[in-house]
Amino acid sequence: MRTICFYFQVHQPFRLKPYRFFDIGEDHHYWDDFLNRNVIRKVAQKCYLPMNSLLLDLIHQYKGKFKVAFSLSGTFLDQMEAYAPDVLESFQKLVATGHVELLNETYTHSLASLKSKEEFHGLVKKHQDRIKELFNGYTPKVFRNTELIYSDQIGAMVSELGYEAVLTEGAKHVLGWKSPNYVYSNAIEPKLKVLLKNFLLSDDIAFRFSNKTWADYPLTTEKFVKWINAIPKEEQVLNLFMDYETFGEHQWAETGIFEFMRHLPEAVLKHSNFSFSTPSEVASAVPAVSKIHVPIPISWADEERDLTAWLGNDMQDEAFDRLYELEKAVKKIDDPEIKRDWGYLQTSDHFYYMCTKFFSDGSVHEYFSPYDTPYDAFINYMNVLSDFILRVKQKTAEMQDQAEAIK
Repeated sequence: MRTICFYFQVHQPFRLKPYRFFDIGEDHHYWDDFLNRNVIRKVAQKCYLPMNSLLLDLIHQYKGKFKVAFSLSGTFLDQMEAYAPDVLESFQKLVATGHVELLNETYTHSLASLKSKEEFHGLVKKHQDRIKELFNGYTPKVFRNTELIYSDQIGAMVSELGYEAVLTEGAKHVLGWKSPNYVYSNAIEPKLKVLLKNFLLSDDIAFRFSNKTWADYPLTTEKFVKWINAIPKEEQVLNLFMDYETFGEHQWAETGIFEFMRHLPEAVLKHSNFSFSTPSEVASAVPAVSKIHVPIPISWADEERDLTAWLGNDMQDEAFDRLYELEKAVKKIDDPEIKRDWGYLQTSDHFYYMCTKFFSDGSVHEYFSPYDTPYDAFINYMNVLSDFILRVKQKTAEMQDQAEAIK
């Protein structure tokens, strides 16, 4: 079995509105509804709607021989319902073909796996329930953590939840001489298969496709198929993982990215011995060659493939620690708005905006951030968090007063 596994991450955060120090204690609505709606409608027109239509055509054209997988974050699902029901319907049509796999993740695209097993499990369960609700009872079999963050311990937690496989990065410092084009297993729970991203070939599409200074520009389907045919015969799985916004948003339609994808299945099926499979199909059909040992968490971000995009400086660490200090108190509070805000404040993007890695990957971080500087992101987030802390303390005090009154 020689197969290509396409996986797309689809995520949009709830971005914070400009929130001043003087708003603390006065304004409890933190979210920039106008910006969030505008972003998702813009990306819908450039990426989600045209690319979903293209994939639907390809699935029908190749009668199920072409398959892909998605992870749709809970914050994205919420915004589709609120701002882009046509996009939600287009994803539902794709899943209904039976040739599109949905993966589970943490509902709010959070970093909870690094801090709280209880919160991590709760967010995964919430995402699972939401997928089931919106996609006709669909139950995912494969997990992908936020930003492909993975370690042996995180894999063990995923296995505990009953998943067959997990996706992560084929990081060079973890693999060493090994290839990402095999199926591996978790070092603690070997029954959990681990699928590794081939970042070289994935990034040729996701990042280098329109780069005219790239030595291999332009990328054609013929050239790409030549590269995959050069993969040693014993290496059975090519995992191409990327942001879905690659198509039309990061790589504009004018670059030819849609036409590349339109013709890629035919080029692969006619001129190689590769097929297309979903992650669960790969996990079921391909045995693991060995355990993969990842004692320190990895991710798919930046050159280092570590956690420093989100937890690499004092600002990020302080915001992260202050947020999760509230976990026990929030869990005791029965207030839908506090629960909602608690979840949305965990979204990894807020910490990503605070990244100060100006040299190695600074331009990438700047592209995704709505703030002028990482320091602006930190100040805005901490102002919001200060108000949220006040709300949690006030609600906790009210609950204590009610308990005393009952006595």
